[in-house]
Amino acid sequence: MGFTKKRLISFILSIVLLLGIIGVPANADEETVHLTILGTTDVHGNVYNWSYEDGAEVDGLGFVKVYSVVKSVREENPNTILIDNGDTTQGTILTDDLYNTELIDEPHPVIDAMNFMGYDAMTLGNHEFNFGTDFIEKIAEEAQFPILGANIYYKEDGRNFVKPYTVKEVAGIKVGIIGLTTPNIPRWDGPKVTHLDFEPMYLACQKYIKELKEKENVDIIIATTHAGVEGEYDLGGGDSARKIIETNPEIVALLVGHDHASVAETIGNTVVGGAKDTGAQVVRFDLYLKNNGEKWDVVDKTVQLIDVTEYETSDELKEYTKAYHERTLEFLKEVIGQASEDFHPAPEVKGIAEGLIRDTAVMDLINNVQLKNTGADISAAALFTPTSNIKKGDISYSDIFNIYKYPNTLVAVEITGQELKDYMEWSASYYNTYKPGDVTIGFNPNIRPYNYDMFQGVEYKIDISKPAGERIVDLTFKGKPVEDDDAFTLAINNYRHSVLKSLGIIKNDPYYNSDPVSLRSLIAAHIREQGIIVPEVDNNWDIIGADLNHPLRDYIIQQINEGNIILPSSEDGRSINIKAMNVYELIEEGIISEEVLKEYGVEVSLGEAEEPVEEVKDIVYIVKPGDVLWKIARKFGTTWQRLAEYNKLKNPHLIFPNQKILIPAQ
Repeated sequence: MGFTKKRLISFILSIVLLLGIIGVPANADEETVHLTILGTTDVHGNVYNWSYEDGAEVDGLGFVKVYSVVKSVREENPNTILIDNGDTTQGTILTDDLYNTELIDEPHPVIDAMNFMGYDAMTLGNHEFNFGTDFIEKIAEEAQFPILGANIYYKEDGRNFVKPYTVKEVAGIKVGIIGLTTPNIPRWDGPKVTHLDFEPMYLACQKYIKELKEKENVDIIIATTHAGVEGEYDLGGGDSARKIIETNPEIVALLVGHDHASVAETIGNTVVGGAKDTGAQVVRFDLYLKNNGEKWDVVDKTVQLIDVTEYETSDELKEYTKAYHERTLEFLKEVIGQASEDFHPAPEVKGIAEGLIRDTAVMDLINNVQLKNTGADISAAALFTPTSNIKKGDISYSDIFNIYKYPNTLVAVEITGQELKDYMEWSASYYNTYKPGDVTIGFNPNIRPYNYDMFQGVEYKIDISKPAGERIVDLTFKGKPVEDDDAFTLAINNYRHSVLKSLGIIKNDPYYNSDPVSLRSLIAAHIREQGIIVPEVDNNWDIIGADLNHPLRDYIIQQINEGNIILPSSEDGRSINIKAMNVYELIEEGIISEEVLKEYGVEVSLGEAEEPVEEVKDIVYIVKPGDVLWKIARKFGTTWQRLAEYNKLKNPHLIFPNQKILIPAQ
């Protein structure tokens, strides 16, 4: 869309809003005060609208796009508050590989940009903790706005780690702003936050709402929470925005994040908004208030999402942050090595990355670097981006970022054979169970690709004809079957170690940690050392238990690749290929016609394709010594959260031998 058209759209929207065609309550009059709150979340270090990995401009991201939205709205309504919801200072080469590490003593470009834009508050996200609490203290000193985290305290004396809230007076109205962040941070950055406590968000919110009312005498309260609407781990709601709303109806507007999902809805009495990541969207809350003589009443409130692609890039902010951008580009010019060939094969099926269904050179490169630097017996890693590739030719640092997008460090830990098996089963639950007629492999919609780890140093097979928890077969180390009491050393990233330990899969702390050197830096150092790298795949693992060779397979794959059959994804788009393509289902749905069946000489009786339907009843599972709920859940292809809820378990982490666990009928 050209400049003129974008400006025209923006102008029309402004006029519409000014005339009260949208967003103004029917009972508004000259006594109504209109407040606007703009919110950003999960910007992930994108100051410029530029992809450093691809070396190209991207229209729909970055603070330089967001700022144009902000200026436009401020011109329309001067009574505007600008807030951010965290995961803001991490996520690009500019931040993670330069100003969060190598150039840590220099002003932070994201904070500098936010100061220029006139932010009123920022809440800490989980990724702010990737670089330690000293980093957070540093950016808090640089920020000309408060950085919030109401549910974070020092263990030693109970002091707030950062400010719990701030108060902003606009048009004579005192607005209390509470900032909350997910209490799951110790799961991911455990060693970096051992001195901190993270309280359930709704409890902290209750506490500071009371203080805002009694001490600060605020008129209205809004909140930001670096968490999704629904809980991520805690069944009790300690990490969910919904629980905050249910227990704190005083909150007028709530900015959510962390999930990178578009949200614009009303829950209870609260308008709730969340935006896509990278600055692609801005959340807009409009509040209309009238003074009844004693207090301000909210007479109407709305929430909408603004797509930044409808706005021009802010040349003003681009010029202001130009030096940071150019320094990053200079950093990326250095050629650190060459690749003799591409490291990730082209997909057979469009939308199903080969790296998720078989061993690839990219995965072996990462695991081999981990083994080399730790001397461990076994390594495990994931493809954070399923299509990650190192292409033939010159390799720059942006290519390393493409295959390893997070600033994780490398750790090594002692494990047993049983722990290894449990870990591998946990990972292998990524696949859906095969059923007759499947011609592709489907992925569990509840598991993100970045939580599917592949292993090096052992040989194994994943039998997807079996239920989750029973899939790892033919597991050997140096040609010998792995026994439960075997002892190994394992190389993984620090994030995965924290998750596995929190789940009870492994128990030991690392004996090695590359911190502050990131895994990304170790991969880059390896390539510099080699000069020329050659894609090598040892094919130490395979998927078995699936007969995909139906006569119609080639036809179905052709239809997928031509866009005539669409692989299903989760509603938020973050889980891909969540269901295998099944011949019988496609026939039943009319997607494969009788003419096609005749052409391929296939005779199908749908009545014979499936077993007779019988009444499915709940399974009663008797807890055995050593069982934990997540293991039981994986065994039956469900989640521990669902089992806990279904069985009304007060403490899902505490179950006992001989206890009965009901497995919901599928």
